[in-house]
Amino acid sequence: MKKIHFLVLTCSFLLFITSCKKDINSGTGGRTTPRAATASSFKVVGYLPSWAGSVSSVQFSKLTHVLYAFLIPTSSGGYQAVDDASKLSSMVTAAHAAGTKAMISVGGGGGGGGFAGIVASSANRTTFVNNMLSFCNQYNLDGVDIDWEYPNTGTQADNFNTLMAQLATALHNVGKQLSIAVIGEDDGGSIESGIFSSVDFVTIMAYDDNNFLHSTYELGTQCLAYWLGRGLPASKAVLGVPFYGHDSSQDPNSDAAEVEYNVILADGADPNQDVYGTFGYNGLRTMKSKTSYAMANAGGVGIWDLSGDATGSSSLLSAINSVVTAGGVLSTGAPVGTTITLKGNNGLYVSSKGGQSPMICNVSTLGGWEEFTLIDAGHGKVALQNSGFYVSDEDGENPINCNRTSYSTWEEFDWIVAADGNVTLRGTNSLFISSENGAGTMTCNRPVAQGWEEFGINKNASAQP
Repeated sequence: MKKIHFLVLTCSFLLFITSCKKDINSGTGGRTTPRAATASSFKVVGYLPSWAGSVSSVQFSKLTHVLYAFLIPTSSGGYQAVDDASKLSSMVTAAHAAGTKAMISVGGGGGGGGFAGIVASSANRTTFVNNMLSFCNQYNLDGVDIDWEYPNTGTQADNFNTLMAQLATALHNVGKQLSIAVIGEDDGGSIESGIFSSVDFVTIMAYDDNNFLHSTYELGTQCLAYWLGRGLPASKAVLGVPFYGHDSSQDPNSDAAEVEYNVILADGADPNQDVYGTFGYNGLRTMKSKTSYAMANAGGVGIWDLSGDATGSSSLLSAINSVVTAGGVLSTGAPVGTTITLKGNNGLYVSSKGGQSPMICNVSTLGGWEEFTLIDAGHGKVALQNSGFYVSDEDGENPINCNRTSYSTWEEFDWIVAADGNVTLRGTNSLFISSENGAGTMTCNRPVAQGWEEFGINKNASAQP
């Protein structure tokens, strides 16, 4: 599921796009697409490492599956002794008491080298399958998760497909499940689509995209689009989410670069934000939005890893559970349906510029270009519409514009109310819109919201500055 050492993943897949992006759904009003999963069918999959976290701290009732990481395979079809066997046994007992399935994850980043030898030989494949059945029976497990990062294309990938089909048949014949973890997009081509019919679900590792904001909402939509575009059934797609962040001040290849969410909070981070100093992570709001999005377009979410969760109201697993129990419905917290104006801290107003040029915050007299209607864009996000067009963050690469005829990821924003009552707007790239103090065209490239990223709001008051 996750490399023991830092894995740089590049999920730059931009399928189904019109302007260098777009998520699976786009629209001109509220979401109408039927949800892919319900509260009863949605999977919440959590990995528990052998080397971190305690069984007693896991909220098993909020999981559908818990996976013990990792069992290390050998090239002949065997496996190394499992780390902390007593912890595995305790996990299985606690999971079953809560009605949660318990599985073993085999391989992992840095631990999957044995698969090359296993798939190369029919005899080794059979040995491996038999060993997995025996291991599941020994520990009363409900199935096996395979994490090989990753086979080579061609013969090795073909043989891996054969192994997975054989393992699936053996497990399914005794009522057990099979899953696989896959890279968000990069190197995903070595996993053949035939595997989709063998497995019960596929966990998509939509994280580690860089060494800072490594797992944005936008990245999740892109990675999910890639695998659905490959033919993965939505009901089997599990969107991977991180319970850890990246410290951009550290060497990206060092263990110090990856820091658990609960450690970041203990240092003083806000659980409702995604940035604290040099740390980039997923806070409560982003985790809820990803869960809502997954319920609409996939079959579950998968957590690496449970040891990083916080307690109480800061718990990411509890945030996920709150959205699942609500059926995926997530409030924007904004006065949707109203027409507003946005006033920068320079005392001037934001203008759409009629969609003819990039937006700017330098208008002193209000007119039609300064009025924006708030649209519920789904998954806790809003879109801003002026004169029939939508504001786009341009993925933070260029000044923002109001010239899109429909909205998707670049046109969707978190509406976050600041302590002083002003509002900040965060794009799906996890960056904030800035007024640039009216001295230049507006951007969406700030990791932290301060004065230029806050706006006063007037509702339905176009004639009142």
